[in-house]
Amino acid sequence: MLELQEIGTERSLHLYRTLAKTFKSVNEHAVSGSKVHGFNPTAYGVLEVLYMKGAQPIQQVGAQLLLQSGNVTYVIDKLEQKGLLHRKHCPQDRRIIFVELTEEGHRTMDDIYPGYAHKIDRAVSGLSEGDKTLLAELLERLAHGADRLSANG
Repeated sequence: MLELQEIGTERSLHLYRTLAKTFKSVNEHAVSGSKVHGFNPTAYGVLEVLYMKGAQPIQQVGAQLLLQSGNVTYVIDKLEQKGLLHRKHCPQDRRIIFVELTEEGHRTMDDIYPGYAHKIDRAVSGLSEGDKTLLAELLERLAHGADRLSANG
């Protein structure tokens, strides 16, 4: 029985290493795409979240990008100084601050997002459309399972 457990553990470790290596390889395409336009990956990530989802509370932007609140605030400050986004207080709860793209921010993302999306599409072109769908489903299941274990201590 121990041998089967060791095989399972080795498969899990191999999966983890493969995920990490794959993320690194695909992420290099994303990073190069954002750097071409003068954004670091974090700044581009903030812009992309707002572009795709509209106005968001600052805390949710950070959570979606897996960033600490201080890092998010710093990046948002810089993007606000560039005129690409602005803050606004929630009318129902002034403790909540939303960020949203300005018209300039929308124009910028309208210009650069298609090229960014093409780089990502090219990076994952080794998979068929069906494979992409299946892999996304499997990775979501993996994430949900890991999240449940984290929540239960």
